[in-house]
Amino acid sequence: MDRIDRRILSILQEDCTVPVAEIGRRVGLSTTPCWRRIQKMEEDGVITGRVALLDPAKVNAKVTAFVAITTSQHSEDWLKKFADVIREFPEVVEFYRMAGQVDYLLRVAVPDIEAYDAFYKKLIARIDISDVSTTFAMEQIKNTTALPLSYVAPEKPKPDRDK
Repeated sequence: MDRIDRRILSILQEDCTVPVAEIGRRVGLSTTPCWRRIQKMEEDGVITGRVALLDPAKVNAKVTAFVAITTSQHSEDWLKKFADVIREFPEVVEFYRMAGQVDYLLRVAVPDIEAYDAFYKKLIARIDISDVSTTFAMEQIKNTTALPLSYVAPEKPKPDRDK
């Protein structure tokens, strides 16, 4: 991945609806070579999808809960069952297996505390967990889906790749 690929990714992370011709203009390429680069990054799995980002308040999902889960179950079968259960909850928008004192961390989006309580009751009815600790976000200070691109190892330039 070279400097131009990183610039293309930066533009797409900011707004994936920018037309390819405009992306090309911004990075110094014509439309076709720019499109080829985007397609290659999709084929390589660098670009994994394109989505619309929604305002949580306008879709009545304004409460964010971070749910820390610990369990005494650490088998592969239990993890598979747990992951299958979690996938059935649309309120869970992020799900991580952690290192440290907490085994799993969920980010849950709900309209209010009552909806979170209903989610919690359904969750504990479906899977055996040792401890659940929830914290609620009071204010969102930073939220981005853009990953830092400064860590991408630079690729050696290829002669006349897109001229």
